[in-house]
Amino acid sequence: MSQADLRLPQLRPLGATMRRDAWWMQPALTFLGLMAFIVYSTWAAFQGNHYWYNGGGADYLSPFYSPEIFGQSPHAWFGPPPEWLMKIWPAFIPFSPALLILWAPGGFRFTCYYYRGAYYKAFWADPLSCAVGEPGFRGKKYRGEEKFPLIIQNVHRYFLYLAMAFLILLAWDAFKAFFFTGDDGSRRFGIAVGSLILTVNPILLGGYTLGCHSLRHIIGGRKDCVSSNAAGHACYNGVSCLNRKHMLFAWMSLFWVGFTDLYVRLCSMGVWSDFRIL
Repeated sequence: MSQADLRLPQLRPLGATMRRDAWWMQPALTFLGLMAFIVYSTWAAFQGNHYWYNGGGADYLSPFYSPEIFGQSPHAWFGPPPEWLMKIWPAFIPFSPALLILWAPGGFRFTCYYYRGAYYKAFWADPLSCAVGEPGFRGKKYRGEEKFPLIIQNVHRYFLYLAMAFLILLAWDAFKAFFFTGDDGSRRFGIAVGSLILTVNPILLGGYTLGCHSLRHIIGGRKDCVSSNAAGHACYNGVSCLNRKHMLFAWMSLFWVGFTDLYVRLCSMGVWSDFRIL
C-alpha cells in the first residue's frame, strides 16, 4: 500500500484558543518538574563524590550511582577506574561512576509512553493542549514516530528489561541499609531513616516499572484470550492495576529517586544526621 506524508493545516497561531480554563497549567508544571529533575540529576551525576554514606555503621549508596561498576567507594564492583578506562574517557568530562549507568534508567524514562506525551507537550508544545494553537512547523510535513529520530522511541521495550534489573539491584541496596556495622566489626540488623528512604525508592520505582505499557503487552496484551491461563491472567491484572496509576508512580518515583540521592549526599557531607530508630 502506498503512503504519503500528511500536511496538517495550521488553523490558529501558537497558543491561540477560545478556551477559558487554565489549560496552560499542566504543561507548565510538567516543564518545571522535569527541568528541576534534569538539572539536579545532571549536577549530581557529574559530582562523582558524596554518593555513599557509611557513618554510624550505616551502608548507603545513592541510586544515581547504583550499581557502581568502577569507583572509589566500598560499593564499587571492580574497584577504582582502571587505566584503560581513563585513557579512553573524554578529557573534558570529569569521571563519575554515575555516567556509566544512568543511561539505562534515563533511557527507560525518556522513551516511556507517558513521559513522551508529557514532554512532547511541555517542551515541544506538540501538541500544546487540546484546541490550542500549535507551533508553525506542525503545518509542514508531519513525521510522527515512524521516522528518524522519533522512531528510536521504539527501543522502550528493551530499556524495560534493563530497568527491571535495576529494581533488583536497588532492592539489594535497600536490604543492606538495614544492617549496621558495630564497634566489633559485626553486622547487626537495625532501622534508620536512611533505611526507610532507600526502601521506599525501589517500591515506587517498582510501581512505575511494573506498570509499564510494554510489560503489560508482553504479559498478556498480545494474546487473544488472557484468562486461559490463571497465573498469566493474575499477572496481567496486576500490571493493569499498576498501569492505571502509571502517571502517579512516574512522578512519585521521579521525585523519590532524586530525594534519595539528596539524602545520602547530605548525610555524607555532614549536613544531615541519619537518625537511628532501632
